[in-house]
Amino acid sequence: MENATLLTFIVYLIGMLAIGIIAYRITNNLSDYVLGGRKLGGGVAALSAGASDMSSWLLLGLPGAIYVSGMGGIWIAVGLAVGAYLNWQFVASRLRTYTEVADDSITLPDYFENRFRDNSKILRIISALVILLFFAFYTSSGLVAGATLFEASFDMDYSQALWIGAIVIIAYTFLGGFLAVSWTDFFQGILMLLALIIVPVVAISEIGGWGATIDAVGAIDPVYLDAFTGATLIGVISLLAWGLGYFGQPHILTRFMAVKSTKEIPKARFIGMTWMVVALFGAIFTGFVAIAFFSVNGPGEVISAEARETVFIVFTQVLFNPWVAGFLLAAILAAIMSTIDSQLLVSSSALAEDFYKGIIRKKASDKELIWVGRIGVLLIALLATLMATNPENTVLDLVGYAWAGFGAAFGPVIILSLFWKRMTRNGAIAGMVVGGATVIIWSILAENYKNVTLFTLYEIVPGFILATLFIIVVSLLGREPSGEIQAEFEQVKNNEI
Repeated sequence: MENATLLTFIVYLIGMLAIGIIAYRITNNLSDYVLGGRKLGGGVAALSAGASDMSSWLLLGLPGAIYVSGMGGIWIAVGLAVGAYLNWQFVASRLRTYTEVADDSITLPDYFENRFRDNSKILRIISALVILLFFAFYTSSGLVAGATLFEASFDMDYSQALWIGAIVIIAYTFLGGFLAVSWTDFFQGILMLLALIIVPVVAISEIGGWGATIDAVGAIDPVYLDAFTGATLIGVISLLAWGLGYFGQPHILTRFMAVKSTKEIPKARFIGMTWMVVALFGAIFTGFVAIAFFSVNGPGEVISAEARETVFIVFTQVLFNPWVAGFLLAAILAAIMSTIDSQLLVSSSALAEDFYKGIIRKKASDKELIWVGRIGVLLIALLATLMATNPENTVLDLVGYAWAGFGAAFGPVIILSLFWKRMTRNGAIAGMVVGGATVIIWSILAENYKNVTLFTLYEIVPGFILATLFIIVVSLLGREPSGEIQAEFEQVKNNEI
């Protein structure tokens, strides 16, 4: 790699570590470390949520999927955009208010326990276990992406690239906690957006314009131009169903909880959705243009289907000078870091707040809990790194599994806990267990019975539906929530903080 590219890359990494060190100096208690003291402005919350949400699949997984399947892959983007908007519109404000009213809950397990007055700790334990289980897969997907980046860009061995990327990403999360994560995500979100605009625009220009690009793709195979060709009902539903996952993603929901006031939510929603739509279009066009650019008759060398997730990386190498290439490669690392840091933080919060303080040592000091959280970052990152050692894992597959797990286990519980007064603790437990278990069982069945059409349905769909049904049925069969719980629900319903 050119020295200029490497230098640009290193300068970016130093900048991110500097933010981590600054945040370390102003992190004084567990609330600061886990939730930033609920002081996020709308703009930072929006870009931080977007960057941590989209992750490496936006620059690697989605362009790769479009490169292989053409415009038939756009349905996932449609589903995500709709789901994200509904999450900002209906969940963000109510969750921000409810988590503060419910004894100032700073984690999702904390909120579930306080919302349903669960003195048994069962809700806290189950939700914390769900977080640790599925974030292990989610974090692993980011580390696979980091290894792919370092391997392709620096000509490294996969294992060497994996461990170097993991060390870089862990460092500033370990130091600065939520503030470091949110501030770095803000800058990383801007960098990702610029990269996703620059790359397809330059690539289209290189081919000869948008018309020439369309003609070139059509000449390869007209199927690439049609979003409906070859699409099945189950296939389209599966892709659109990615939008359901938003309601249960802890690393996104914590951004809602951290906003300084519900008055910031409309601004955050506008900024966040604008960023998301432009970024999704950029990723789709990157993959679409790659079909023409990296074809037999295109200006670039052909990229195999197995290497599809390197499309964006290869574009940076063939289209730009070394200084710009370093900037664009840093954008990929930004996408990876912005998600992994959030996932590690939520996981470490589950260990510190929900297991250590909630069960083991109730009178632990803030300083002690912060260090438990930091040690948790190291342990969870180590586990995820070990899971990522298989180079055959793809970013999109790992993300898809974790996304479905959270969406089904937490999504229905979050929605109904915010908007249905009759929901009970036992209903919440049933929803979490059934939703998470359905995703795990369905994915096993899909792997073992690949010829059964029904099992090609994305596992979040049966998981979400069954979890919702169990929450409603179990809640209605049980005793009504106490007057205290119902009064608190009405307080949240009628007031915004």
